This record gives sequence, structure tokens and C-alpha cells, in this order.
Amino acid sequence: MLLSHAQRGRGLYAPARNTSEPMEIKRFYLSCLAHASYLIHDGGEAAVIDPQRDVSLYLEEASELGVRLRWVIETHLHADFVSGHLELAARSGATICIGAGSGALFPHLSLNDGDELRLGAATLRALATPGHTEESICVLAFEGRDSQAPLAVFSGDTLFIGDVGRPDLSPTRTPQELAALLYDSLHQKLLTLPDETLVYPAHGAGSLCGRQMSSDSSSTIGKERRFNYALQPATREQFVSLLTAEMPPRPEYFQNEVAQNRAGAASLEELPPVRALHPDDAVALQSSGAVILDTRPPEKFGASHLPGSINIALSGQFASWVARLLGTETSLVLVAEDDAAQQEARIRLARVGVEKVAGALAGGILAWVDSGKTTHSIDQISALDAAEWLESNPATTTLLDVREPAERASGAFIPGSISIPLPDLQKRLDELDRDKTIIVHCQGGYRSAIASSILDSAGFPRISNLVGGYGAWKLSCNAEPHPAPIAVEATHLRILESEIR
Repeated sequence: MLLSHAQRGRGLYAPARNTSEPMEIKRFYLSCLAHASYLIHDGGEAAVIDPQRDVSLYLEEASELGVRLRWVIETHLHADFVSGHLELAARSGATICIGAGSGALFPHLSLNDGDELRLGAATLRALATPGHTEESICVLAFEGRDSQAPLAVFSGDTLFIGDVGRPDLSPTRTPQELAALLYDSLHQKLLTLPDETLVYPAHGAGSLCGRQMSSDSSSTIGKERRFNYALQPATREQFVSLLTAEMPPRPEYFQNEVAQNRAGAASLEELPPVRALHPDDAVALQSSGAVILDTRPPEKFGASHLPGSINIALSGQFASWVARLLGTETSLVLVAEDDAAQQEARIRLARVGVEKVAGALAGGILAWVDSGKTTHSIDQISALDAAEWLESNPATTTLLDVREPAERASGAFIPGSISIPLPDLQKRLDELDRDKTIIVHCQGGYRSAIASSILDSAGFPRISNLVGGYGAWKLSCNAEPHPAPIAVEATHLRILESEIR
């Protein structure tokens, strides 16, 4: 049974099967990280697979169900978020389980291929599936002690819906070596499962751990065998070439996340409270190297913001972009709309290991303005106005596209635009002419707002953010480019999640 949408940790139940005492699987989905975790329970016992960092939701759910949390299972050492396995085990008494060879520095049970865990009348069986990482495992769930066929497989980052895990997260093996291991794991392990086996991965569309993931909540082995581009008939060599060709760069912060997960992260309660800052304090911290991180919506940031600040709004994949662009060790000063937004920012940053929050501007932008300090602004330009400007001022304007190259494929770009993907922008500022007006766009406006703030903080004097991005340009300017080819046919699956933020 497919699971329903759940945003920011709210989960919905799907009974495993219609039996007298069915195993139940609950999916928790963090849209901001495109991360799925699961609570499985049977016979009064529960297991959590791939928990997020803030773990109270699992404990509250177990309490409401009246079940004892027995196992905390990690399918691998995650690279894109910080897991709460250590805190969850400490607060529940559960045993942490992870694939053999992880090098985990906390008390745990190493799982080898075929090892089984009892869960009430159900059985959880580990499959060693190296490839995404060397210690990766998948977890088979069997209803009842005598069941011969698994109900579901929790596939971690080995198999996604419409994709497979990226093979470049090992410090000792090449991507080609990991891709070869992944081929064997898929073909010798997962694709030998019955077609009706449900597939529950650890990520959905928007995750940095794959390229073509669907936003669907679950699938089956049969559907993935038929429709997943990476599972189509191919030799090992062809698979390795397919998976490693034009692979997007690995975010630099990934190895920090792996190290933190290997050691075990501290409880969120151990993080110091966020200090309220006077404008003068914010200036002093910025002068000493801290980055002013403004989490407000782009239109509010554009209207007025602190000089030198970076705008990464809470509305999108906020924490991932902070980690990718600013790193996990940068000292941050937050500017938020209100106290609730400030607290949300702190938690979401901690989920990716960004913990060095030096403080938050008390009273926000209004306090800054009231103190008499200088503000900056960034023009927000509509697609029609941008088109008119470009027609009148072609020689003095740069149209900057900060999308990924694949998004520009098959003519899906504005004529005359130059391409610098957002992750590369800070290193390629010298390629831009500071004497020109720069109109920045992405697909929908989120990334271009970030890019515009980077340019503003770097001293570019004339910047305009294209509101609505390329999507608005197509609608307003009647552009009809051919869309980028889609390698995965996903329409056969029931779409259950309206948006991945």
C-alpha cells in the first residue's frame, strides 16, 4: 500500500496487510531535506529506520501506540543530514544497528548480510548492499515468523523510486568501483525480490543523493524493474558508465556529515540558546568573519536587508543550501521574520550539522532600520519588464542563469543568457562584468534570490532578480523551447506528494 504525504515530520499510517494483527509502517517525511524515515511496529515492539535529528516525534508516536522502541536502524552513514540515532537510542533504550564495516564510534550492533532482528511476530532481515556507501544495507520486512516473501524493503540510498544512489561517497574507492558494487547489489540482491515487494527509500525528489528521483512515496520492485532507468538491462560496464557520466559534484559538506554521523550527534537540547543581538553586535560579528544569514522571503529581503547578508529563505531547501554554499563550520548571524522563524531556522540548520549560530538580530530588520544603519535593496523584476530591458539595453546587461546545465538542455533557456550554476557562483564571480546590469534567474525564483544576494554581498552594483524565473519567462514571453528529456517514466505511479520543498 502506498503511503500518503507527510510534511516536516508528520507521518501517516499504512497497514501492511489486512491481517488480524498487521504490521504497520509509518512514514515521516522532511520536505526540506527530501528525507523519509520510518517507524515499523508489530506485537508491541517498534523499530525506526533512518531517523532525522530531532527525534521526539518518534518517541511521541511510540508512546501513543503503546509500543516499545527496540531497534534504531541506519541503512548507512548519511552524508546529507545529521541523524538522531544516538539521542533516540539514549532516550528509548533501543539498540542502534548499522551495516558492518561502518566504523561507528558509538555502541551499536553491526549487521551482516542475512542477519535478522525480531520485531514482535515480524522479522527484519539485513541485506548487505554496498555501492552508495561501502556499509550500505537494505532492510527486508517479513510479516510473521514463517513468511517466505518479504512485504517490503527499506532501501535506504541504494534504490530510490526512479533512480539509484550516487556512487561517490567513499574516501577510499573511486566512483567507478562503488558503481560496480552497486550494480551487483541491485542485480544480485534487490532485483531477485518478488515484484510485489514494496520499496520504501530514504529520499525523494530534490535530494542530493540521486538525480532523477520521483516524488512518489513508495513503489514496488516490479515497477522499478520496469521503469527505473538505472535498472534497465545493461552490462556492469554500461551501468558504471551511465552512473558516473556527468555526475554532479559532491557537496563539500557531505564528508562532515558522515563524520558526525559516525561519531553520533549531540542532542538538540545540548545546543546553546540563540543569543539576541543588538545591531552593533551583529556588525561586530560580521567584521570578525560571521555571515549574516537572512531567512526572510526574497521579496522582503529585496526591499531592505543588511549590507553583506546572504538570503536563503526558509521556504525552500533552506538547510541544504546553507550547508552547500556557506559550509557547516561558518559562524552565522540570523535575520528572521519573527521568533518562530528564527527557531525553525535553528532546528533546520542543526539537521544538517550547522550549529555555529552566533546569534540572531533582535527585532529583525526593523531594529536595524530603527538604529539608523544603512540598508541595501535588490530590484525584483518581472519577466515582461526584463524582456523590455534586455531589448533596450543588450550591450550593458548580463542575463545570468544559475540553474544546473541539465535544466538548460534542449533549448530550455533564455537566448543570450550565460550559465553559472548556483553552487559555482562564488568561485566564478570574476567571469561577470561589474559594470553591467545583471539580471539573475533560475527556474522558479528561489535560487536566483540566493544568487542575487551573493552578488550584492560581493559588491555588484546593479542586480535584478527575475521573479518567477524561467517558468515566468516562458508564460509571459510565449517562449516554447523543447523541455529537457526525461529519462524516467514516472506517470505509472500514483502521485501522492504535491511538492518537495
